[in-house]
Order: sequence, then C-alpha cells, then structure tokens
Amino acid sequence: MAKGLIPSLALCGTFFAQEAPQADGGSPPPGASLRTERVARALLPDTPYQHRFWDKENLTLFATTAALNTADFVVTRSILQNGGRELDPAARLFGRSTAGLAVNFAGETVRVIGISYFFHKTGHHKLERIASMINIGVSAGAVTYDFAQ
Repeated sequence: MAKGLIPSLALCGTFFAQEAPQADGGSPPPGASLRTERVARALLPDTPYQHRFWDKENLTLFATTAALNTADFVVTRSILQNGGRELDPAARLFGRSTAGLAVNFAGETVRVIGISYFFHKTGHHKLERIASMINIGVSAGAVTYDFAQ
C-alpha cells in the first residue's frame, strides 16, 4: 500500500496544479489577465532603493569612525606613555609601541568599513549603518572613559 501511495501523491500535485475549467466552458473574459497582473503588481513590495556605498551618510559615519578612532589612539598613547595600562585585551597586543597602536586603531577603522561593505553587498543596508554606529559609540565611550582617568 505504501509503495503505491508515494507515486500517487507525487501525481496529485501536478493534477491540482492544473487550471479549473471555466464555468461557462469558454475562454476567460477579456481583461482577466490585466486584472491578474494589477493584483500581482499590487501585492509585490516595491524594490528597495539601492544607494551607493560611498553615499553622504556612509561618508559621514566613516569620517566620524576615523576621527573617534584617532582620538582613542591619541588618548590611549598618552595614557600608556604616562605609565597607564591598556584595558582592551585586543589593543594590549599592539600597545607596546606607537606604531603598533596606530596599526590597531587604523585596522579598527578599516574593519568597520569592510563589515559595512559586506552588509551593503548582501543587501543588509540597516546593518551597514549600524556597524559604524556601534563602533562610534564604543570609541566615544572609550575616549570619554580615558579622559575621566
């Protein structure tokens, strides 16, 4: 019984996929395809606006990211030169020299732009902006904390 059930279920899908005959037995009324097209067009969402990656908003976000990473670099370097300690374990690896710190903070800026570009290319435009905003918030918090010390 099970052997015959599977092929019959497979055939049922194609059977029910056929159009039902018209009630009057004739062709569809004139303009029926036009109505169907209008309904289909009304049900489909509009395609989202595709912005360029280097648009004004991204340029502003990336410039702010770079500025705050530069400020974080300057303040962190000053604290380390005066005997302070780096609290970020990732930055601690690079904190032994000024060049290492510069590479760390420049790399952070490049990573944010790279992540934003990845989100842009995959169509996640809100995440594209949020990546920069998160980095801006973290860097602003770090600079504020460093100034408070």
